[in-house]
Amino acid sequence: MDKKIYKKVSDSKTEQIQIIMPEHINGFNRLFGGRLMEWIDIVAAVVARRHSGCNVTTASIDNLQFKAAAYVNSTIFLVGQITYVGRTSMEVRVSTYVEKLDGMRYMINRAYLVLVALDENDHPVQVPGLTLETEEEKLEWEAGKKRCELRKQRRLEAF
Repeated sequence: MDKKIYKKVSDSKTEQIQIIMPEHINGFNRLFGGRLMEWIDIVAAVVARRHSGCNVTTASIDNLQFKAAAYVNSTIFLVGQITYVGRTSMEVRVSTYVEKLDGMRYMINRAYLVLVALDENDHPVQVPGLTLETEEEKLEWEAGKKRCELRKQRRLEAF
């Protein structure tokens, strides 16, 4: 009988840095939301791959909140971490910050994504469990359980 594997949140935590260039800007001279969504999806995929040890696919972007704008030459800091796991799925939170030249950061976006681990035939495969070490991780887990139930309810209601 196989014993279930558990990993820590810190085992898969991922950070990415970008400098906003003119090609990343929309018609309002701000960071194009679609480009930020691409970066968020990449960070989430790396987190999920590190946690599961498998290829993954994005099943949903469940919550994407734009809190502030970012402009050309801004340093963008994205950080992703596992918040909740199911049998084959993983919820990943990606927080995006603008980093000032003095190192101070302020949040411009927070997103929750659900990714599914895939085997070599693109079939869902079981993911490791999650060992929660900090109070923040425990709070995110409880919130992730609630978000998972909401997603199930929305599917039932075809929402």
